[in-house]
Amino acid sequence: MFGLGKNQIYAIGVDLSGDGLRLAQLAGQGRQLSLVAACCRDCPGDIDPGSAVWQRWAADAVGEMVGTCGFRGKAVTAAMLPGEVFIDNIRMPKTTEGKLEDAIFAKIKQQISLRYSREDALIRYIPTDQDNALVMVADRGLIDRHLAIYEKAGLTLKTMGAWPEAMATCYAGFFGRRQSDLQAVVMLVNIGASCTNVAICRHVHPLFARSIPIGAQRLDDEKVLNGLVLEVMACRHDFGSMYRNVPLTRVIFLSGPAVETQVYTALAKQLEVQAQIGDCMAAVEAAGPVGHPQSMWGEDRRECPVSWATAFGLSLS
Repeated sequence: MFGLGKNQIYAIGVDLSGDGLRLAQLAGQGRQLSLVAACCRDCPGDIDPGSAVWQRWAADAVGEMVGTCGFRGKAVTAAMLPGEVFIDNIRMPKTTEGKLEDAIFAKIKQQISLRYSREDALIRYIPTDQDNALVMVADRGLIDRHLAIYEKAGLTLKTMGAWPEAMATCYAGFFGRRQSDLQAVVMLVNIGASCTNVAICRHVHPLFARSIPIGAQRLDDEKVLNGLVLEVMACRHDFGSMYRNVPLTRVIFLSGPAVETQVYTALAKQLEVQAQIGDCMAAVEAAGPVGHPQSMWGEDRRECPVSWATAFGLSLS
């Protein structure tokens, strides 16, 4: 994953959400990672995410950021908005390989039938443990909209990733590097401005994922915080019902300093497992041989209150 010997510069990871843009590019030599560049921009409040105006803003913004913030090359790895990807955890259907996607769609069609048809659905599935699978479904029309963003920006889309895999890759690259981490099952929690993404993985392999429509913007309300705690606990319960006798060893809050510590404390208290705050910006080499990214934010690049986990994971994907 991380390249051997010669210094390798990875693609630019583009974390595009309804709240804004986060771009990051990493480089690696052996197991050592360094930051080439990182840049973030908020989406204007009067633009509706997913609209044609939003699409034009995203294309202009990402093109400008790549051109002015010290990034290398034009290759990007991107992900769709969490709300644009239907994610479910299912038992793998018993069928022949050629008809497997149709069988998967039949299992989940009641949940997505109002959104798009089988002909419009692009299905990706990741077989996991105990005959389970993590299924991700996206509408082809929405994918084409994202492709148009990067084409208009003059960039080359290396691949369209997914946030659960990006989170797992970020964890493996920065916080799961011991031999004992290869088989450990961990819960990753990434709290964004308007949603919270939860992934349970074994190293780089996601086993379970769910996006919760509660974000940091509302967590100063105790009732909302309690609601988030209940939703995260439901994720653990649902995981346990699908994966019998698979212990959860720890929880890592990948949103780092972007969220108040008391929020993490409330979640960790209920989960009752070892917890840590995973700040990937603090974990990466500051300058390395490829640039001086801290100059983008002044004296201390770690003061930027942004979650970089998805962008970092996309860059490494």
